[in-house]
Amino acid sequence: MSSKSSVVDQFPPELLAVVCAHVYASGLPPSTSSLDPLLCADQPGIPIGLPSSFPPAHWPESVVRHTLANLCLVNKAWYEAAKPWLWRKIEIRLPRSWLAVVEEVAGGDDEDVSEEQAAIMVDQTLRNAETAALAAKTLIGECSGNDAALELHDKVLERLTGPDISIPPELLTPPASRDPSPRRLRTKSKSPARWKLMRSISVAVQDVMERAHPGIYVPPPHDPHPGRFVRHLDFNHFRTIGMRRSVEEGVNNRFVTGDRLVAVLKELPNLVVFGATEYMDGALTFPVLKELLLRGSASRGRGRPSRGRDVVIPDPNDPEQEDLARRRECKDLEAVDLTGCVSGVFVSALAQFVNSFLLNRSESESSDSEDERERRRPRSRNLVQQEPLLFPGMRRLGLRGVKSLQPHILEPLVLAFPNLTHLDLSCTRITPEGLGALGASPTVRLQSLALERCNWLTGESIRNFLVDSPVTHDLRELSLYGDWTFPSPLSEEQLRDILELAPCFKNGQLVYLDLSSAPVTREMLLDVCASQPRLRSLGLSHIRSLELGAIAEFLRTKASNVEILTLVTSTPELGYGDSAVPARQATIALHMQLIRPLCTPPFSFSLSPSSKPKVEDPPTRLRVIELAPPLLSSLGAGAGTWRIVRSKGGRGWYVDAASGWVAQATADASAESRGSVLRRDLPPDHPWRVELESLADANGNVSSGIGWHARKMEILHGDGLLGREAGLYGAVAFAYQG
Repeated sequence: MSSKSSVVDQFPPELLAVVCAHVYASGLPPSTSSLDPLLCADQPGIPIGLPSSFPPAHWPESVVRHTLANLCLVNKAWYEAAKPWLWRKIEIRLPRSWLAVVEEVAGGDDEDVSEEQAAIMVDQTLRNAETAALAAKTLIGECSGNDAALELHDKVLERLTGPDISIPPELLTPPASRDPSPRRLRTKSKSPARWKLMRSISVAVQDVMERAHPGIYVPPPHDPHPGRFVRHLDFNHFRTIGMRRSVEEGVNNRFVTGDRLVAVLKELPNLVVFGATEYMDGALTFPVLKELLLRGSASRGRGRPSRGRDVVIPDPNDPEQEDLARRRECKDLEAVDLTGCVSGVFVSALAQFVNSFLLNRSESESSDSEDERERRRPRSRNLVQQEPLLFPGMRRLGLRGVKSLQPHILEPLVLAFPNLTHLDLSCTRITPEGLGALGASPTVRLQSLALERCNWLTGESIRNFLVDSPVTHDLRELSLYGDWTFPSPLSEEQLRDILELAPCFKNGQLVYLDLSSAPVTREMLLDVCASQPRLRSLGLSHIRSLELGAIAEFLRTKASNVEILTLVTSTPELGYGDSAVPARQATIALHMQLIRPLCTPPFSFSLSPSSKPKVEDPPTRLRVIELAPPLLSSLGAGAGTWRIVRSKGGRGWYVDAASGWVAQATADASAESRGSVLRRDLPPDHPWRVELESLADANGNVSSGIGWHARKMEILHGDGLLGREAGLYGAVAFAYQG
C-alpha cells in the first residue's frame, strides 16, 4: 500500500466545506417537481434537467446522511467540514434517537448533572482559550510562562465578572471547590446557552489581549456540541407504536416532554424550521412555544414601552430578561408545521401564548373572570404595557387539522405573521371575520393557500378574499377542497365571480387548483374561466352534475399541461349522476371520452416507405387520474399501459405506467423543460415503468409518501401543494380519503 498522501488532503477547508454543501444539496427537492414520488432511488445517474421522474431529481435522505457520515470518518479536516451539514437537518424517528439528541445537544435533562457539566465546560473552554492566547503571545516574541498564564487567567476572570457578561459567577468556580448545598435549596438553573457561554469567553479573552496588544487575533475556542448547526427540526416520522408500552407508561413516562424540548431548543440559535405532529403535541407547552416563537426580532422589541410611555429599566437579574437577551441572538423562525396538533396541553399553551403576547392587555382581560383579574392586578402594576407582537420572519405556517383551537385564539395567531407566503388553514375554525382581517393585511402576499373543509367559512367570505383582497393576487396554488360531508360553501354565482374576476385566475399562473364539491358547470369551465397554461394538478372531485365531456374539452383547450386530475365520485358518465350507470359502461366512458382523446397521439402515416411518419404529441399531458375505490375495482388490472396504484389509505389513482418525465439531452430542448421530456412510450423494461408496475402490484402495501395531488401543503421546505412528503405528513397528504 502506497504511503503517498492523497491530493485531497491538501485541499483547503473552504473547498471541503463546498463539497459537503453540494452533498447536502443533492438531497433537497428541486424547485420544479415532477409530481411523482421518489422511486428508482438505487438507480445511478443525475438528472440533467427538471422536472425529472427518472433519474430521480434528488438523492434520498438516507443516502445523503450516509455520505456525510462517511466523510466525517475520513480525517479531522473532513470531519470539521461535514459535521455542520450532517446536523443541519434533524428528523426525529425513534424515541431512543430523540434521547440521544437530547444528550448530545443539551447534555441530558438532569438538572444537577447539567449544571456540573456547564461548569466543567466553562473551565475547559477558559483553559483552551487562554492556551490559544498564550500561543499568540509566543508568536510575537513575548514570554508565556506560568506567571504570564496566571496573570492572563486573572484578567479574563475579572473581565467575565463584569456587568455586561452573562455568565453566572457559580459557573466560573471549579466544581471541586464549591460548597455542597442541599438539593432542596437549589433553584432551577438559569445558565445561558452553551454557545453563548463560549462566545462570552472568546470575547473576554480577545478583549484582554487586544488591550495589551492591539491588532492581535486569538482564535475562538472549539465547541464540540452541534446545536449551533441545526436549522431544521421535525417530528414527522416520530412514533411510539409497537414499543409494548402500557397506557400508564405512555402517559407518565413520555419520551418527548416539554422540559426536554425546551432544553434542546435553547441550544439551537439558528433553528428556522420546526415540525410537530399529534404523536408529541403534549410536549408543546407554554415554555416551548415561547422558545419557538419569541426568537430574533420578536424578542428585540420586548420590554420596551409603547407610544412614548415611561421608560422602565429592566432588572438584569430577572430570569425573563435573561431569556429575552438569549432569544435576541437567535434567528427568526421561518416555517412551522403543526398539522394535527389537538392535545389539551397544546391548546391551553397556545391560548396562554396568544393572551400573553398577541392581544392587548384590555382584550385578554375582558375574557377573564373577575377573580382572575383581581388576582393578576397587583402583579400587573409593575408590567410595561406593550403592543401586540408581530413575527416578520415567519413565511410558512401549517395549521391543518388543528380543530381544537377556537377562533379567538386561531385568528390573532395567524394575523401575527405579516409576511406569510404559504398558509394551510384546512379543517380549522377560521371564521369569515378572520379571513376578512387576513385579506385586509397590507403586507401578506400568499403564493399557496389551502382552505379545505373549513365549515365555518361562508361562500361570500371566500369570494371576497379571492376577488377583492390583494393578499391573493399572486396565488399559484389554491385548494378549496370539499366533499359530501363538508361540501364547498360557494354558490354558482360566487364561484362564477371567482373564476371570472379573481386575479389569480385571470393571470393564468395557477399550477395547482382544487375545486372539489364546488358547483362547477360546463359553462364556467368553457366560457367563464380563463386559460390556465401553467396548471399541472387539478381537483374536480365530488361534482356529480359536471359532464365528462366538458372536463375533457377544458383540458384540451384551456389547460393542456394538466398531468393529474381527480374525479372521485364525479360526472354522470362515471355513475355518480341522478341515473345509475353500469360499472362496465362507466369504465368504457372513462377511456373513450377522457383517456383516448387526451392521452393518445393523433394517428399519422406516410406513403413513402423510406421515411418514418412524424410522431406528434398527445393533446394534453394527462397521465394520472384519481378515481373512487369502487370504480377502480371495476377497472380490474387496467387497460393497456394504464395501471391502478393504491395508497396506504383509501385513495387510489389510474396511472399511465408508460409515461414519466425523463431527463435526457435533446437538441431542441426548450428553456422550460431544460432537457427533460415527458415520455409517453417508455418500454416495458424501463426502470421508471418497472417501479410503477411494482406499485400497482403492491395493492396498497406502499409507504405513506406514495400518491399524487397532495391534500396537505408542504410547509417545511416551502414546496407547497406540489411538494412531496412522507411519514405522518405524507399519510395526511396522500393516504387519507377524508
